[in-house]
Amino acid sequence: MSGNSQNTSATIDSIFRSYFKPTEPGASIILVQDGKEIYKSAIGIADIENAESITPTTLFNLGSISKPIVAMGILRLASENKLSLEDDLLKYFPDFLNKEIARRVKIYHLLTHTSGLPDSRKVKEEFEFYLTARDEENFSPLKKTEKLEFDPGTAYKYSNPAFNGLALIIEKVSGMKWQSYIKKIVFKPAGMKTSTITDGPHPITDVAHAYVKNRSGGFDELDYGEEPTFAAAGNGGVWSSVEELWLLEQAIQNNLILSPEWTKKSREIYDLKNWKTKEPSRLGLSWFVTREMNAEMIGHTGSQGGFISDYVWIPEKKIFYALLCNTPMPILEIREKILATMK
Repeated sequence: MSGNSQNTSATIDSIFRSYFKPTEPGASIILVQDGKEIYKSAIGIADIENAESITPTTLFNLGSISKPIVAMGILRLASENKLSLEDDLLKYFPDFLNKEIARRVKIYHLLTHTSGLPDSRKVKEEFEFYLTARDEENFSPLKKTEKLEFDPGTAYKYSNPAFNGLALIIEKVSGMKWQSYIKKIVFKPAGMKTSTITDGPHPITDVAHAYVKNRSGGFDELDYGEEPTFAAAGNGGVWSSVEELWLLEQAIQNNLILSPEWTKKSREIYDLKNWKTKEPSRLGLSWFVTREMNAEMIGHTGSQGGFISDYVWIPEKKIFYALLCNTPMPILEIREKILATMK
């Protein structure tokens, strides 16, 4: 390692460790440039009960970083002409109460958070139910929609249950549990041998648990069993490590999951012809495509229970960055400071 590289690594290490304590829940991080690992580290406790330390191979719940992974399943089926992004929801959910609404909402609307379907889940009122409710139970309230919040494709409103619906579509078209399908077409070609997906209860062993600070200065666990909708895996059920997220990014770039055409389509802003909002869309299928720090960024963040995560690819600089935390942290602030060290 050159002197400059050593200095950069030391600076990043100082930034990273300023946010976490070795004796508390913490994080794992990786930074890669031009295919070479610039920095990889971990700090903190993965499981307070057994004092297990976090490592770069520790599995964290990815929260919403799961969404572009679920999208890969839909896009793979589309590339094989097994479905079309123009398909309406009535084709897959004939039990929609309002058939006209189901005809107006297309698969690409779910992928781009532009469906206009309201999140009608009564999570607070039915807290106990949503502690164990899976994809079907989380999507079902949307089937009773009587009025859209806006015309599909004209505006953006982030939707978790939309991705529960997309997971169910994968199952209907592939004839497999969607978790098994994603393992087959994403995890296996990427070499993600330890990554897994929630299927009912979350994995009991070999994963980090998530925590939030309580008023007495200690930590309370906040993941499966404490956080409602955690079992709804389509919107946030993937578990992975920073090492395997780098494997995922390489597989995406090498077109091991999708064809070059579909990989490109997933990572450029999707053309929404009826867009009416002043702010331009930032959504690909289903990556966020933004311009920050004078560079295009393709990525996604995730937050679920006490987990919070960040995934970024910067094509112009060939930089990949991932941060996985098992306690809430200012991930965008950390990202900005760390990426500012890169030339």
